[in-house]
Amino acid sequence: MHLPRQCSFLMFDMKNTTDMTDAPAFKALSGHRGDAAADDAGYTRDTSKLIAFYLPQYHRVAENSEWWGPGFTEWTNVARARPNFDGHHQPHIPRELGFYDLDRVETMREQAALAREYGVYAFCFYYYWFSGRRILERPLDNFLASDIDMPFCLCWANENWTRTWDGDTKSVLLEQKYAEGDEERFIRDIHPFLSDPRYIRVDDKPLLVVYRIKELPDPAGSIQKWRKEAERLGLPGLHISVVDFYDISDPREVGADAMVEFPPHKFNGPQNCPDPLPELTNPNFRGGLIDYSRVIAQSMLRPQPPFTLYRGIIPSWDNTARRQDTGTIIVNATPAFFGSWLKFLRAYTRETRSGASDPFIFVNAWNEWGEGCHLEPDVQWGLGYLDEVARTSYISSEDMIPVEKARDAAFRRIEQIASRDSVQIKANLSKHVPMQPRVQRLAHALQKYPLIHKITRKLYRAAHALLH
Repeated sequence: MHLPRQCSFLMFDMKNTTDMTDAPAFKALSGHRGDAAADDAGYTRDTSKLIAFYLPQYHRVAENSEWWGPGFTEWTNVARARPNFDGHHQPHIPRELGFYDLDRVETMREQAALAREYGVYAFCFYYYWFSGRRILERPLDNFLASDIDMPFCLCWANENWTRTWDGDTKSVLLEQKYAEGDEERFIRDIHPFLSDPRYIRVDDKPLLVVYRIKELPDPAGSIQKWRKEAERLGLPGLHISVVDFYDISDPREVGADAMVEFPPHKFNGPQNCPDPLPELTNPNFRGGLIDYSRVIAQSMLRPQPPFTLYRGIIPSWDNTARRQDTGTIIVNATPAFFGSWLKFLRAYTRETRSGASDPFIFVNAWNEWGEGCHLEPDVQWGLGYLDEVARTSYISSEDMIPVEKARDAAFRRIEQIASRDSVQIKANLSKHVPMQPRVQRLAHALQKYPLIHKITRKLYRAAHALLH
C-alpha cells in the first residue's frame, strides 16, 4: 500500500552514503578530543556553542501513572513503537546509556560527561510550571543540587499536557492557566536556577527560553514583569528568547531579545514531502512524512533576519512512539547529512554572531526518544550523531569562508553523500519554496477545526504541486 502522492521530491538511496569519518578533523579528534589534539592537526575550536534541549522525563511521577498506567515513563512508549513502512527505523533502542532512570543523579552526570566529551556546550532543560505547580521537577532539582560540570538554561514549556502529546486544547490532562501575579511567582520559582554559576548568561543576563510565548494573554506585558522581578531579586535582567513557533515570526513583536529556531516547526509543509513515498506496512498509518534533505535545504536557504536568531537543528524526528498511526516522520536522516547541515550552521553563526557572547545553535534534542530526535546514541546509529558534533567542533583555515560559500560547500557535500548527479540535486535543493509565514499561521489556527483544516490542507497541497 502506498501513501497518496500529494507532494514530490527525490528520496535519497541510503545504501549509497559516503563515510565522513575519513575527514582529517575527525581522524585527529576521535578518541580523546581536545584543543591540544586540534592544534597538532592544524585545527582550532569553532566559536559556535551547541545547546541541546533536554527532556527531564524518564522517571516515575504520580500524574503519569494516573493518566497512562502504573509505572509509566517515556520509555514505555519508546519500547512499543513499531515500523509503519519499509525501512522505517522503529523502535529507537538506546545503546550506551540504556533505558536510564533520571531519579538517579549519576545518570545525569553520565549524560553531561558524554555531551561535553563530544562538544555539546550545554543543556536547555524543559521546565514544566503550571501556575505554581511543578511537574517532572526532580531531575532538575537533583542537577541543581549536584556538582555536575555542565552549563545549562531553562525553557518554560508553557503548553497544555494532552493525551495527543501536542499541546492542543482537546483531551487536556493538565491545563496551562495564567493567573494574576503568575509572572512574579514564576521568576521567584526559577530564581535558584537563574542564579546558579553554571547558568548560561548573555551579557551577564540569564538566558530564559519560552516555548509558546503567544499563549500568554499579554506576552509583552509578561516579559516586562519578568524582567522587573528578576532585577528586584538582584539579577542584572533577563535575556529572553522565544521559540520560533507558527504564531510568531519576530521576537520584537513581544519585546523579546532573540528567537530560537526549532525544527520541525515550520519545516513540515508539503514542500518537504519525499518522493517516491515508501511502501506502507501499517495499513492504518495516516501520518505525515518529511524528507530530511528538504528540511536541510529550507534551513540553509533561510535569509538572515533583522533580529537575533539562534539557528536550530534536529538529528531526526519521528513521534511514532507517541502516535503510532498518526505520527510525523522525517525520512532519510543520517549522521552524515546532519554533519553537513551542522557544519553550515556553524559557518552561519560564526558570521552572524561574530564577537557576540551568544553564538548559540540549539539542537532538538539531546534525549527526545519519544519523538525520535536524540543525540544520545541508539542501536541504529551508535555515536554517529555525536561524532558529527565533535567533527564540526574544530575548523581549519579552509573553513573560514563567507556563509554563501559555506552554503555551496554544504550542497556539494550532500550531493556526494547522496551519490547522485550533482546538478540535478543542486537544482532540486535550490528550488525549494518554503511555506509563507501567513500560510503557516493560518494552518496553525485552523487546527482547532479538524474538518476545515483537513480540506484546506488538501487544497493547498494540490495547488502547491501544480505551481512547483
